[in-house]
Amino acid sequence: MPTSSNLAIQVRGLGKKYLVARTKEKHTTLAEAALSKAKNPLKRNERDEFWALRDLDFDVFKGDVLGIIGRNGAGKSTLLKVMSQITEPTTGEIRLWGRVGSLLEVGTGFHPELTGRENIYLNGAILGMSKRDIQSQFDQIVAFSGVEKFLETPVKRYSSGMYVRLAFAVAAHLSSEILVVDEVLAVGDAEFQRKCLGKMQDVAQTGRTVLFVSHSMQAVSRLCSRAIVLNNGMVDFQGGVKEAVDRYIRLGTSPDDDETSLKRRHGSGHYRFDWVRPALPVFATDEAKEFRFSITRQGDNLSRLILWADIVSENEQIIAHLDSRLDGVHPRDAEKLTGAFTFSTPWLKPGRYRVDVTIRSNGLIDHLEGACWFEISPVLPYRHTVQLYEMNKPLVLADGTWRVDGQPNE
Repeated sequence: MPTSSNLAIQVRGLGKKYLVARTKEKHTTLAEAALSKAKNPLKRNERDEFWALRDLDFDVFKGDVLGIIGRNGAGKSTLLKVMSQITEPTTGEIRLWGRVGSLLEVGTGFHPELTGRENIYLNGAILGMSKRDIQSQFDQIVAFSGVEKFLETPVKRYSSGMYVRLAFAVAAHLSSEILVVDEVLAVGDAEFQRKCLGKMQDVAQTGRTVLFVSHSMQAVSRLCSRAIVLNNGMVDFQGGVKEAVDRYIRLGTSPDDDETSLKRRHGSGHYRFDWVRPALPVFATDEAKEFRFSITRQGDNLSRLILWADIVSENEQIIAHLDSRLDGVHPRDAEKLTGAFTFSTPWLKPGRYRVDVTIRSNGLIDHLEGACWFEISPVLPYRHTVQLYEMNKPLVLADGTWRVDGQPNE
């Protein structure tokens, strides 16, 4: 039975507030903005308060592997930065029993001008390790990271994958009592991710505490003993992993029941979608996206129905469309219809998407905008990696290859 004597982390009333500048004037060009500033040089932008975290209370015990899950913007990374003492809380407090080793962003804690070897010693010193302690783990760190050839190279020349391999190896092998790992593991390839998960399991078995943020529910379920679900900067649930994952799915898939959602629903209403749910709350870029549904008859019988589904981006672009007729499916009248539809393509870039669904016959019967939402994991299905912001421009990602004659691929 856990007691106060084996606490690793205690969080009470934790809140983090940011001030976000806003201006009432909208400028479409740089010249307009400069002219406005010249006319009113002393005018300051108004600031809105934004609470990234609010009123968090929970305990983490020694040896726990705690999963922290939630949609993008829920406050996960902010919480880990406060726990890692990178940023100060606005309200409340965190008490830590032990040193914290953190892996939050690629290159955090690394000096770009120093070599890989020098950064291993620098990170160890930041964690309070002696030179002898670092030396005792040095060979294991290098072997795990796989960057032996580049150990004497300044890390500013490392790829993002090399950066994260070395950073994880340092954080996991040095003797910090608490290991904090963010979704930064997403920039590693599949083989390295498996190594990381295995290493975190080994770390947990030695009695060290692990905090793990991930969009992979499979990884959370495999690795974690407990989980916290964050929603809008607050703890929505804390407890068992299965219950936490179920709660996360419900948060991301339930259609709204307020006036706004009613305005997004159109049609005669003879049949209505009861619900639409993704098979997973987070899909990989290259995997099929399956959605289950339930439809109830609410009016007159109709002989043959047509079902549509659209994937829509957050900026309102319809990315993909499915029409049941193209699959030879023409549902006939029934009081209740259940089934599933699957998007085998396209490869979606990381982000959040909604699904709109439609029932038609001779006319529009039911159109439900935002029937459910789902996310695409930042783990990309390519052999090598790039920074995620470089993937923001295209609408979808491609399954393809490059080749340069006479030169081998890495």
